[in-house]
Amino acid sequence: MVFQDPFSSLNPRQTVGDIITAGPRAYGEDATEARARAADILRLVGLNPQTMDRLPHEFSGGSASASPGPRLDAEARRADRRRAVSALDVTVQAQVLKLLDDVRRQMKSGHLFITHDMRVAAQVCHRVMVMRHGKVVESGPTRDIFAAPSSDYTKALLAAIPGRQAI
Repeated sequence: MVFQDPFSSLNPRQTVGDIITAGPRAYGEDATEARARAADILRLVGLNPQTMDRLPHEFSGGSASASPGPRLDAEARRADRRRAVSALDVTVQAQVLKLLDDVRRQMKSGHLFITHDMRVAAQVCHRVMVMRHGKVVESGPTRDIFAAPSSDYTKALLAAIPGRQAI
């Protein structure tokens, strides 16, 4: 699970290893086996398994140095000094979406992706469900929804996408 705001979603007193292994342990998996699988998951997302003993806030700004994968945190720090936030958002977003897709493929899993950004939905989702005020107004294959939306709300969302013709 990737939280919108990890600082208010994760227990700041639990290590990342404890957080990752909580579910499997709750369903009876041995703690040693759960930690071994957690180490595999950390490697899969480009983090050193030794980071399992860190607290969530200790990943801010420094986790990439322990990572063999993309150096997102280092890029974020450099971009923040230049104030190139708009360029950073697109670059980092693309790296994160690629990482999620790589994880999905390697683990042969599906993802539930919740977003307000229809452009991102078009890029990563096979199926889309559009909701308004907590009710589903339209759902179906992404290409069908984007090509011929039936809901006025979906039409308005799609019309509001900058550069819509490129999607």
